[in-house]
Amino acid sequence: MPSMRYPVIDMLRGIAILMMFVFHFSFDLKYFGMLDVDFTTHPFWLNFRRLIVSFFLLLVGISLYLATRNGLNARRYLKRLGLLITYAGLVTIGSYLMFPNSFIYFGILHFIAVASVLGLLFTRFYTLNLVLGTGLILLDIFYSDVMFNSMALNWIGLMTHLPFTEDYVPLIPWFGVVLIGMFTGRMLFGDNQPPAWMSWQGKQNQVAKLLAFAGRHSLNIYILHQPVLIGVLWIILG
Repeated sequence: MPSMRYPVIDMLRGIAILMMFVFHFSFDLKYFGMLDVDFTTHPFWLNFRRLIVSFFLLLVGISLYLATRNGLNARRYLKRLGLLITYAGLVTIGSYLMFPNSFIYFGILHFIAVASVLGLLFTRFYTLNLVLGTGLILLDIFYSDVMFNSMALNWIGLMTHLPFTEDYVPLIPWFGVVLIGMFTGRMLFGDNQPPAWMSWQGKQNQVAKLLAFAGRHSLNIYILHQPVLIGVLWIILG
């Protein structure tokens, strides 16, 4: 059965896209020598990235619940999954060409592809998703082991030091955020009568319409925005 689309969710995803755009534009300015900041150690940029990833993945969990609450549309799901895998592969190839020593092998798109499959095992749960999600986050805080430091295993998480890569979103703790998002989705939409603000269309608000448009096309925007930004900066500064 088709799932009802909520413009507010698209707008929230659009806000996450805007935040990501700011982060990546700043990163590109550093790459071209226009900004002097260390994105791997500066507290503001580290926390800003965590906020963006958390926002995105919470919405991934909510969207996964909405997409499966009336039954899984296998064709739509597999099409989306195939696109995620393809784009993740392109990110790996593109990052290898630009950063061969720190290319992206398990970034946010790789993670979302894996989480979209694993999440299907948890669609029937409610409060348990909150418990498990919180547990995965706490596990990451209080436990680590050197065996997860190898590239073959560090996609799981729980490593003792971060790998040298341009984008890294391991299964633990981030799948915990997805599970919390699935809990949140059921809490808000489980009875098919969400709060009134969730049904707001924002038709008369141009900013809201633009954000909702970006949210509906977030995957394509994600894969295209960096080549466009880098190309424009290269033309201007080159």
